[in-house]
Amino acid sequence: MGRALRADAERSVRAILEAAERVLAQDAGASMEQIAEAAGLTRITVHRRFANRQALLEALAVSAKQQLVDAIEEARPDAAPALVALYRVTANVLRVKETWRFTLSHATAHTEAATALWAEIDAHTVDLLTRAQREGLLAADADLDWTRQVYYALLSEALNRPGADQDPAAQDPEVLATLVIDTLLHGAGPHG
Repeated sequence: MGRALRADAERSVRAILEAAERVLAQDAGASMEQIAEAAGLTRITVHRRFANRQALLEALAVSAKQQLVDAIEEARPDAAPALVALYRVTANVLRVKETWRFTLSHATAHTEAATALWAEIDAHTVDLLTRAQREGLLAADADLDWTRQVYYALLSEALNRPGADQDPAAQDPEVLATLVIDTLLHGAGPHG
């Protein structure tokens, strides 16, 4: 019985978080009641899982960042050459960023758990960029902290390209990953 209750609680938390992402993306000031309605749950159920709006925002931040970590690890970056790994990680991360667009693009609560997950994301990214540098994809004297910042900016900008909403194919994570990696490694200069 306890296991069924736990599974039910996990499902309702997941439904609340997914509904919160959708609702808050449309209206950042949405109420807990609106989120509950979108999740198909009562307001009391939402409040049972999250004491207040801040607790819900904190859970959103942790959930989205955990999904980024999972996406990076799913790409198995150590099992392929740096270029292949960078492409896989980028495509996976773009999928998560598209799904959690509100949470990952807004300043969310920086709990200890969210901060630890962000440190893990940074560590994975720096490890991958270090491998890319060792394999000659990045200049030997490239500043990897700056390169990491540029990479993160490219990820965000790829999802927010002007006119992308008119061309759904342009939002395909595989297409965007190619764009991000090509821009990161070659900039806007000639490719020859």
